[in-house]
Amino acid sequence: MEDAIPDALALLQDAFPQVRHRPLGWKALRSWEDRQGVVLPEPYRTFVAEIANGTDEGPPDEGGLLPLGEKPASWVRWEADCWMSPEPFDGTAVRGLAQPFPLEEEWQWEYDYYDHALHSDTLHQIYQCGSVLLGSDRPGEYWTLAVTGPQRGQVWWLRDGCAAPSTDSPSAQLGGGFHGWIRDWHVGQGWWRPE
Repeated sequence: MEDAIPDALALLQDAFPQVRHRPLGWKALRSWEDRQGVVLPEPYRTFVAEIANGTDEGPPDEGGLLPLGEKPASWVRWEADCWMSPEPFDGTAVRGLAQPFPLEEEWQWEYDYYDHALHSDTLHQIYQCGSVLLGSDRPGEYWTLAVTGPQRGQVWWLRDGCAAPSTDSPSAQLGGGFHGWIRDWHVGQGWWRPE
């Protein structure tokens, strides 16, 4: 189990009893990490290596958890209403996981974007740098796990006009990471509270 938290792994196994894709295995995971220049944060790392490399259901709403390194189908073609950069979003670009995830707090660029020189690069980096895609709620709304930078290990929600950490959920005491995010979904609280 390498350095993973045993309680977190028990919850992750319980949350996905039968809808898992085959785990990647440690050798393949380490090879992927070497190619990307990152080491994934725990417990996501052990989840992918030993429990499941993606799921058919669960968070997010559109098809469960993505296999490591994959993009949701909508990633390439979504049309943003609040994309402020003069350079269009390129969903086909190779994502730079070794580059740091650029944010440390929520940013609502639909209100705070006022200078292309200051903000355009950051907007692109939010979507292309320092995180693995966990999945999508719908086109234009994506869940990511920061794998580099000060927010390493934190789950973030990217949507048209805003990027926000998931740490304002009831499981914030779990650090806002993958474990707390899945726990909230599994028990139906926080982001996943029924409407």
